[in-house]
Amino acid sequence: MQGEHVTARTAAPLPQSVLFCCDHNAVRSPMAEGIMKKFYGSECYIQSVGVRNDMEIDGFAIAVCQEVGVELSRHRSRSFDEMEQWGDDLSSFDLVIALSPASQRRALELTRFFHLEVEYWPILDPTGLGEGRQAKLESYRQTRDQIIGRLTERWGPPREI
Repeated sequence: MQGEHVTARTAAPLPQSVLFCCDHNAVRSPMAEGIMKKFYGSECYIQSVGVRNDMEIDGFAIAVCQEVGVELSRHRSRSFDEMEQWGDDLSSFDLVIALSPASQRRALELTRFFHLEVEYWPILDPTGLGEGRQAKLESYRQTRDQIIGRLTERWGPPREI
């Protein structure tokens, strides 16, 4: 069957809602939220939070996501505690994806009373890596590309929107 492309592994069906979490909701989880919204946004409700909300969205994260057509400059960081104040109940998410060990611990702690799936994706924290702008951008691109790889491995190629 020449010319036919067969995928070895079928992509999992998208959950109705996904919550990404990391330490500050300033780099990894907003990147994952923005990229997933671009890839599958019309089929799934997607949000992100941090263990703490003590930082604004990172400028390098904004820059490397812009390179792939993902807009993050309007992202407002929020913590798990603020999430409910903003109208999102943790129990309403089908899947929580933790991108850092601290956020995985917090997610498991908060979800122990809910029937909620928590996955851990070990994604590189690019903050503090690289000397100079170009080296820093390269670290952030590596993080962005890890996220893209995990998303497409789990749910297949981006949908046409």
